Amino acid sequence: MNSYHENKKHDDLNNVISEDVLKILNERVCTLYHFRDHYFENHDLNDSINRNRDIEVELQETLALFTKYKDCIENSVRAKYYYLRGRALNVVPRYSKEAEDLLSKAIKLDPKLVEAWNELGECYWKNDNLKEATNCFNKALLYEKNKISLRNLSMLARQNSASNQEERQKNIETGLNYAKDAVQLDPHDGLSWAILANAHLSSFFGVTQNPKTLKQCLSAYTQAEKDIVAKTTPDLHYNKGITLKYEEEFKLALESFNNASLYDPVWEPPKIKKKQLLKYLNDINELVSTSGKMKAKKLTQLLQSIDSKQLGPYSGGSYTSSSGQTVKLEETCINDLKAGINEEKVVLGKVVCSVHCEDAVPFTFCLVDRLGTCVAVTVYNFAEGKGVIIGDSVAIPEPYITDVNFEYSDKVRIGKLLLIMFLCLIKLKGEYKFRLIRVETPLVLVVNSKKLTRDKQAGVQMSIFKKFD
Repeated sequence: MNSYHENKKHDDLNNVISEDVLKILNERVCTLYHFRDHYFENHDLNDSINRNRDIEVELQETLALFTKYKDCIENSVRAKYYYLRGRALNVVPRYSKEAEDLLSKAIKLDPKLVEAWNELGECYWKNDNLKEATNCFNKALLYEKNKISLRNLSMLARQNSASNQEERQKNIETGLNYAKDAVQLDPHDGLSWAILANAHLSSFFGVTQNPKTLKQCLSAYTQAEKDIVAKTTPDLHYNKGITLKYEEEFKLALESFNNASLYDPVWEPPKIKKKQLLKYLNDINELVSTSGKMKAKKLTQLLQSIDSKQLGPYSGGSYTSSSGQTVKLEETCINDLKAGINEEKVVLGKVVCSVHCEDAVPFTFCLVDRLGTCVAVTVYNFAEGKGVIIGDSVAIPEPYITDVNFEYSDKVRIGKLLLIMFLCLIKLKGEYKFRLIRVETPLVLVVNSKKLTRDKQAGVQMSIFKKFD
C-alpha cells in the first residue's frame, strides 16, 4: 500500500515537472514567433537582409532548449511537446520532414489538438502537398472554428485547379467566404484582412468585373496595415502593388513593390514587377509623345482617314443599349475630355501602335484623334490574340480619363564591394505624363464601324502571391 502511494506521488510530481517544462517551452516558442513577426519593431529596414539568418539563430537556440528538457517529458504531455517542437521548426518558410513527423505524432496522441492540425497543414503545404494540407485545415475546423484554418483554406481554395470557368469561379467564391469568416472571427488580425484583400482581387478577375471590388481590395489592405505583423510582410505590399497597378495608380504601385523588396531584399517577384511596370510606363510615355513613332506621312494619312461614319452604332447622336435604353453620345476630341468619366461623349480615333505588357493585361494601345492628339488606351478582358491593330478605327463611348502625371525616383545599389566599403545610391528619376483611357471590357468598343462581339472577351488570370512560393 505504501508502495502504491509512493509511486502515485512520484507520478504526480513528474506530471507537475512536465507541465512546468511545457510552460517553459511554450513561452520560448512564443518568443521565437514574436521575434520573427515583430522583427522590424526592433530592427532597422537595413537589417532585413539579416532577418532570416537571425531567425535561424533563434530557432537553433529554441531547439537546444527542447533537447535539454526532452527527458523531463512524461507520456501524458508528449503530444504537446511534439506539437511545440514541430511548431518551432515551422517558423521558417522551408519544408521540414522532422516537423511533419513530430506533428503527425502529436495528432495521433491527441487528435483534438487543433494547433497541431494547423501546423501539420503548413508542413504539407510547404512540401506542395495541397490535398493533405486542405485535409488538415478542415480537420482542425471540425474541432474548433479558428481564423488560421479559415484563411489557409481561403488561399488553398483559390489555388485549386479547375477544369472549367464555372468550377474556377466556385473555388474563388469559396475562398472569399473563408476569408470573410476569418476576419469576422478576429477583426483586428491584419493577416486575415490581407487574405480577404487577395480573395477580393481574385473575385474581381475571376467572377465579376465590378470596379468597386478593387476598392474593397485596397480597403482591406489598409485594414491589414494597421497590424504591425501584417504590415511588415512583403507579400502584402506585393499583392497591394498588383491591385494598385490594375487600379492604374502607378506611382503607388511602384512604391508598394519597393516596400515589398525592403522587407525581403532577396525575394525576386517584387523587383521583377517593378522593373516591368517601369518599362511599361516608359514605353507609354515615349509612344504617346511620338504618336507611336509613326512617320509623319503615314500619320497624316491616318488622320485624314478618320470619318464619323466609323462610329458605327454610336453615330447619329445616340445609341440604344442591349437593355433598350437610349444613350446620348456626342463625338468629342481627346483634348476636350475631362478627368474621370465623360458621360454622353464618344471619342473616335486611329490605332497608331500597341504597347507591350509582360502580363498581357491590360491590352494597351495608342490612339490619335482627327486633331492628332495621342492618348494611351488600356482595355481589360481582351481575349488572347483579339486586340486591335495599327490602322484600326476605334470608338470609345463615355471614356474614363486618367491624367497620369508624376515623378518616380528609383534607388539602385551598385557593386558587391560596396557591402564592405560603402553604399552608393544613384537616383534614377523618371517623369511620367500622359492621358489614359481605361476600358473595362472590349464589348463597349466599336472597331472599324462594328461593335465587338463576345468572342473578343476573356477572363483574366491574376499573379497573386502564392504562399511558400
